[in-house]
Amino acid sequence: MTTTDVLVVGAGPVGTVGALRLAQMGVNVIVCEAEASCALDLRASTFHAPTIEMLDTLGVAEPLLARGLKAPVYQWRDRRSGDKLTFDLSEIADRTRFPFRLQCEQHYMAKLVAERLAAMDNAEVRFSSRVVHAEQDGDQVIATVESGGERSQIRASYLIGADGAHSTIRKLLGVGFEGFTYDSKFLSLSTAFPVDEIVPGLDHVNYISDPEEWLVLLKVPGLWRVLVPADGAQSDAEILSPENVRRVLSRIVGDHEVELAHKTIYRVHQRVAETFVRGRMFLVGDAAHLNNPLGGFGMNSGIHDVWNLVDKLEAVLRGRADESAFDLFDRQRRTVTRNFTQAQTKENMALMQQEKTEAHAARQGRMQAIHDDPDLRRDYLLQQAMFKSLEDAENIQ
Repeated sequence: MTTTDVLVVGAGPVGTVGALRLAQMGVNVIVCEAEASCALDLRASTFHAPTIEMLDTLGVAEPLLARGLKAPVYQWRDRRSGDKLTFDLSEIADRTRFPFRLQCEQHYMAKLVAERLAAMDNAEVRFSSRVVHAEQDGDQVIATVESGGERSQIRASYLIGADGAHSTIRKLLGVGFEGFTYDSKFLSLSTAFPVDEIVPGLDHVNYISDPEEWLVLLKVPGLWRVLVPADGAQSDAEILSPENVRRVLSRIVGDHEVELAHKTIYRVHQRVAETFVRGRMFLVGDAAHLNNPLGGFGMNSGIHDVWNLVDKLEAVLRGRADESAFDLFDRQRRTVTRNFTQAQTKENMALMQQEKTEAHAARQGRMQAIHDDPDLRRDYLLQQAMFKSLEDAENIQ
């Protein structure tokens, strides 16, 4: 039986970041990933400033900055009128060395971090290794891992479940996952077509509202990514059909021929686990909470989860803190998830769905007031960059 200090389940961006930080602190760590490599998930592509600061601490920000696109300005635009509100993160340059959103695919970062881990003596990454069971036994966790048709066990002091929305660890713990699923599905398209030559005045990040069909246009290295809602009553095959994709793209770029690099469809949820801690086992990232992608908070909040947890894990393992520190982790991250990430992504969704109602007019007026007031705008920028949520978490005791 293999033994380690911490077993991390899931080699996505959240799990690999947590594992690398633990290893750099001198903690022995094993990462088990069910897939053969870091998943090629194109949904998350935005790194906010405090996340970049964390990655810089680990020594992996520089290659990401070299590969990605810096987006200091992003916009909220009315699709019909063309009116837009732009927000410039350079206004908070006194708060961070990275006053921009970095647009870069999450799987590139996860692969980079996994390679760093593989080169460390006190870390191991096991791909094609599915954790099928885990149980707590006194002062340890015993996990059963299936790989190559065979089963083996890993004994760890603690286990971090960073295994995504369908988390095996969360299910094994019997932790409820409260919330709801949006009626609509989301269609995501990636193309090298120069969308900005057809749609004037775009920035790298654009949230475009419309009474009939809102959309998000994001620029990542070499590609534009298009996100639009789709009818949840339609089958995936209907939504992904060439005819439907052409209809969606024609409403953006007209009759131009567009070659796609990738297309996918997924459902979007707003859910929070009833607890992020159960004894010696923890939930972080999508295993602990899910939200819609408007604002780019999902992956970033997951990294903030595991950063918070690793601080406390290392202190407990070294005897500088007792296990009540884990209750504090749960209070801090679950409270912030509910009060900021969930609340803000719901508000962002409401802004995109531009029904002609008094409520929408009030929301638009509130956004205009924020944009026009320097103090309110700075506070909003710090909130959207996720500095406020980190500060709020630190203030919870």
